[in-house]
Amino acid sequence: MIRFNDMNEKRKRNSQIQQSIIKIQTPLIKEALKELCSGDIVSISGTIYTARDAAHKRMFALINSGNPLPFDIENQIIYYVGPCPPAPGEVIGPAGPTTSGRMDAYAPALIRLGLTGMIGKGSRTPDVIKAMKEYGAVYFGATGGAASLIAKKIKSSTLVAFEDLGAEAIRKLEVEDFPAIVLIDSDGNNLYETR
Repeated sequence: MIRFNDMNEKRKRNSQIQQSIIKIQTPLIKEALKELCSGDIVSISGTIYTARDAAHKRMFALINSGNPLPFDIENQIIYYVGPCPPAPGEVIGPAGPTTSGRMDAYAPALIRLGLTGMIGKGSRTPDVIKAMKEYGAVYFGATGGAASLIAKKIKSSTLVAFEDLGAEAIRKLEVEDFPAIVLIDSDGNNLYETR
């Protein structure tokens, strides 16, 4: 635990942390993602999309049948989340990350089509990391257990596709200062292996 001798020391430390947060505005273009390194703390603003395993399975089927995806995936970020229903007056309910490994069978195909960012929790398979390195993508981690706090960073939520999947439907989210950390960068540097 860090102990501070006075409030000025604490304020100085907090200021240093704030200055080290990298602001990201979507869409996440390849030139911008190449600047990100494993371990970087980021704040994401703009449009991101939600999709969990059931939606990924359907998108994979669309790809394999030569049909278009429900949204243009190029330079987009997918957040692996199945948000809870919103309380009255709220945009979205608690929206914490789900385990990313559930999407690993489908992620390389989406990365090949231009997906540049994924947000979730947990490690990724070598096939996903290989696709990230080859085509240019990053994997962000969101804090598990902070679903209500994350929901406050979501300013709007619009259903895009697969309404029958309920919480697992694809949604378009507008986020402001969504907190995350780069877990795996586009060079394959992996925070799970280096720290």
